[in-house]
Amino acid sequence: MSGLLIGWCALLGFVIGSFLNVVIYRVPRHRSIVSPRSACPSCGVAISGRDNIPVASWLILRGKCRNCHTQIPKRYLFVELAGGALFGGAAARIGFNWDLPAFLVLFSGLLALSWIDLEHLVLPKRIVYPTSAIVGALLVIAAFATGRWYSLLIAVICAGAWFILFYLINLFWPQALGFGDVRLAPLLGLGLGWLGIPYVLLGFFSANFLGAIIGITLIATKRMSRHQQIPYGVFLALGTALAIFAGPELLAPLQHYL
Repeated sequence: MSGLLIGWCALLGFVIGSFLNVVIYRVPRHRSIVSPRSACPSCGVAISGRDNIPVASWLILRGKCRNCHTQIPKRYLFVELAGGALFGGAAARIGFNWDLPAFLVLFSGLLALSWIDLEHLVLPKRIVYPTSAIVGALLVIAAFATGRWYSLLIAVICAGAWFILFYLINLFWPQALGFGDVRLAPLLGLGLGWLGIPYVLLGFFSANFLGAIIGITLIATKRMSRHQQIPYGVFLALGTALAIFAGPELLAPLQHYL
């Protein structure tokens, strides 16, 4: 059953990843994600169904438009593969449980937000707010189905705590992070808080540790200046994913103290 669940979730992740590519391209440009149909940005020809199969179409076409042969960015393939990996990994870690849908939605939102932040240095409200609302609703359903009301309470408290912390940082040190990170913080606190307070702390520590290491490396190699803005949302997403996927193993040695 677990192998079948992982496989189906991975396939679903490929499909969702294909949709997220539309979100990543259109939302920063303030365009509808529903219509019109996806088309080649170069020649404008609508993409047919046979050329819109996740992963497979990109590989078959060798990353080029069938009509004008313009190179299709590798981002499309990467996002679809990442969607499959995240969904399959979530199924493997969480299993066939009521809270799995909430984490699938969480990873979908974080994948889209991370790429947009990487390209545009923004975390759009059009993605953050709906993702937060859906994750919250799914966790309420999970609490109702399983009786995990205490987990839901901790999740809500952690969401509020993360919002207050990030709001204060933005208020007194706006150069450190933008308000988009403040909006994102409750979503991360909600998801990690459902798993427990240690996961919240691990996610926050991991995000800042990864950000510091990568930032120092880029500055040392002169690929980034000290005054250049970094996509902090990417590191928040990475820290959250690390806490979810590797949390039990990383926190096991500390169980006596937590």
